[in-house]
Amino acid sequence: MSRSGWSVRRIAPPSPAGWPRSRGSRPRRQDALRLVPVGEAYRHDEIVDPDRQVRAYARATAEALTAGHTGLRVLAEATSLVRTAAQRDAFARYEHRIDHWMRHRPMSAVCAYDRRQLDDAAIAELACLHPQTNADVLFRLHAGGGDTAVALAGELDPSNHWDFAAALERADPRPVAGRLVFDAAELRFVDHRALLHLRDHARRHDAVAVLRTPSRLVDLLGLTEVRVEAVR
Repeated sequence: MSRSGWSVRRIAPPSPAGWPRSRGSRPRRQDALRLVPVGEAYRHDEIVDPDRQVRAYARATAEALTAGHTGLRVLAEATSLVRTAAQRDAFARYEHRIDHWMRHRPMSAVCAYDRRQLDDAAIAELACLHPQTNADVLFRLHAGGGDTAVALAGELDPSNHWDFAAALERADPRPVAGRLVFDAAELRFVDHRALLHLRDHARRHDAVAVLRTPSRLVDLLGLTEVRVEAVR
């Protein structure tokens, strides 16, 4: 999509094996497609409640399955929900929660934002939390698989380390058995400032951050709250 039009594309990970997939782009049932104005789903310019919105999509997915569909796919034009800093903070937290929820359910979603109403910085706040995006962002932080809290991709350098800190705070990954595991196999570069943000997040949760990456920079810095598990 062009920089003068719509931006930010989000696609959930592929459906797990065993879930049917739709064939072709045309609905197979008359009730398979529903158009809902944003004003009917949200109050005008509201600040989204992250947990309530995840529950709403959980109900919608369950209703779709009960009605005989194979899952739920959503295209949402959400510009009116992210115009202010407070709205973006809440919506970004919701984005990460629904990202985790969708990894294991038959739901996928695409979010669209109007670049004519949002600047590049606002777009980046949201785009960096998407598994896939057409926005120009250096890093992405999104739901991980298996025992990983989140996955990291792209580059974490001096120009975006505060953006990374904000994304980490909004995602707020929680430890399991005292470990916060990050899949960084697709992280091409990591600056020491980003590692310090990981350390601080781990400290707040009284945990150790485990970074699965080929990089040995953590060892050189001597950060006891951040450990490396080498991957190939």
